[in-house]
Amino acid sequence: MSKPAARGESGGADGPAISLRPYEPRDEEAALALWLRTWQAAYPLIDFAARLAWWRARWRNELVPSAEIVIAEAAGAMAGFVTVDPRRRHLDQIVVAPERWRSGFGAALIDEAKRISPSGLDLDVNTDNERAIRFYEKQGFSIVGAGVNPVSGKPVHRMSWRP
Repeated sequence: MSKPAARGESGGADGPAISLRPYEPRDEEAALALWLRTWQAAYPLIDFAARLAWWRARWRNELVPSAEIVIAEAAGAMAGFVTVDPRRRHLDQIVVAPERWRSGFGAALIDEAKRISPSGLDLDVNTDNERAIRFYEKQGFSIVGAGVNPVSGKPVHRMSWRP
């Protein structure tokens, strides 16, 4: 895995300090808990706790072996992460703690994903997740296709960013 770009912490008067670092195995429990909390906030009617065993297996068996994972921290605590497979130009997950939404953490993680995969990024987003779609569009992504999430069966937009 390549290391996150050297950068000082940002924040201060503009918002909370953000630091980025590579994922380490000791981050697993915090990342899983953050995934659960964030998705539960985004879709409160879905029981994501019931999906935790599935997510843990996917995290360990699919994402950790194939993706570059970068952790965003504030005050020494995990506030988000992004998983990118630069070989496929695929951004699988971007997770930001709900209390950090609209605070620059998501944009910092997208910037890092673009650094990891400078030739472009593709992602799928649920068509009913308007907040996320607007966020990705602000980060330079465009809707380029449609599909269906193989787990939930929900319709998704395929979004892409190219430099």
